[in-house]
Amino acid sequence: MIAFLTLELRIEAAHSLKDKRQVVRSLKDRLRASFNVSVAELEPSSLWNQATIGVVSISDSRDYLDGLMKKVESAATRIANNHGADVADSFLEYL
Repeated sequence: MIAFLTLELRIEAAHSLKDKRQVVRSLKDRLRASFNVSVAELEPSSLWNQATIGVVSISDSRDYLDGLMKKVESAATRIANNHGADVADSFLEYL
């Protein structure tokens, strides 16, 4: 099974693209290090106050993936809040 989590971020504290990149990079690095998942920015835009992040993991157990993605979403919300951002929406898909 493949779990694909999409996180929509609103970065109200960002005043430039540099601020946005700093928040996104920090979020990606911390999620990779903490959960051993693949993380990438999806749909990169020039808007400095929003970003879309994709998180993917593979396992033979759907229960494991469900628990992992819930932990990832919780950690992403906490990390984003610490950097002046919000997780505005999230979507979880299984393939």
